[in-house]
Formats: sequence, structure tokens, C-alpha cells
Amino acid sequence: MTDQSKFYKIEGNNISLTHRICPKCGDGYNLGEHYDRYVCGKCHYTIFKRKGPTAMRSKGKGSRSPRKRVRSQ
Repeated sequence: MTDQSKFYKIEGNNISLTHRICPKCGDGYNLGEHYDRYVCGKCHYTIFKRKGPTAMRSKGKGSRSPRKRVRSQ
């Protein structure tokens, strides 16, 4: 078993969680943090982390110009 004290942070009179809670399983099930995602160990619910400025770009508004359509002969 893991040490439960690493999931909580105490600041003065306040207690806060250091890990996310699984939205499917509810309280008591924390998501494990990996380098690119958060994963629930019980139901395998996964949340992927966003990467850099390319993830912030909206679809269809890139810096590329659209491809030219060429008819085949």
C-alpha cells in the first residue's frame, strides 16, 4: 500500500489534496500522475495532459495555407 500522507498537504488550518480525484469512482480514489497523463488505478479512467503551444491552437486556424486542389488527368 502507498503512504496516504503524500496525497494531502497541510497549510495552517487548511488541508488540500495534491492529486486529482477520479470523477467516475468518486472520493477515496486518486488519479496517479504520469509524465503525460493522469490515470485511475481502479477503473483506468485517463486524462491526458496538454503539451505546449500546439495544444492551445484552435483547429482550422493554423499558420499553414490550405492545399491547392489539383485535378488528375
